[in-house]
Amino acid sequence: MKKIQVILFALSFAVSLFSQEEYKHQYKVKAGDIAPDFEMSLPNGEKVKLSSLRGKVVMLQFTASWCGVCRKEMPHIESDIWLKHKDNSKFALFGVDRDEPAETVLKFAESTGVTYPIGLDPDGDIFGLYADKKAGITRNIIIDKDGKIVMLTRLYDVEEFNRMVKIIDSLLEVQ
Repeated sequence: MKKIQVILFALSFAVSLFSQEEYKHQYKVKAGDIAPDFEMSLPNGEKVKLSSLRGKVVMLQFTASWCGVCRKEMPHIESDIWLKHKDNSKFALFGVDRDEPAETVLKFAESTGVTYPIGLDPDGDIFGLYADKKAGITRNIIIDKDGKIVMLTRLYDVEEFNRMVKIIDSLLEVQ
C-alpha cells in the first residue's frame, strides 16, 4: 500500500510540474494536438494556409522585430535548419511576425540575415491560436507530416534548440 501511495504522489507531482510548465509558457496547445489551422499573408501578398502543408514537416517560428531573443535565435534557425532543409520538398519553415506591418517585417528579415519566409500576423490572431495573446513571443512549433504538434519551445536555449534540430532531422529522416 505504501508503494502505491509513493507512486501516486510521484505521478501527481509530475503532473503538477507539467501543468506549471504549460502555465508558465502560456501555450494553448500541447504536443500531440493537431496544429490549429490558419491562413497568413506573406509580405509579397502570397497566402499560406497551414492545412495545405499536410504531408510536410512544418516549423513555425513566432517572432517580432523588437524581440531580442528572436534576433539571437534566428541566425541559428537560418544556418542549422533552413539552409539545411530549404530544398527538401517535405519541409516548410515560416516565421510568423506578430503585430507588425510588411515593411517592418522585410527590414527585420534583412537585418537578421534570414532568408526563410516570414508571414504577417497583424493582430496576433495566429499567435493566439497557439498561446495566450499576452504571452511572450519567442516560440517555435514543430508539426509532423500528419499535422500533429511534436515539439513546442519557448525562448532560446541551446540544448533545447539542438533537440529541436534533431527532431526535425529525424522527422525528415536525415542521417
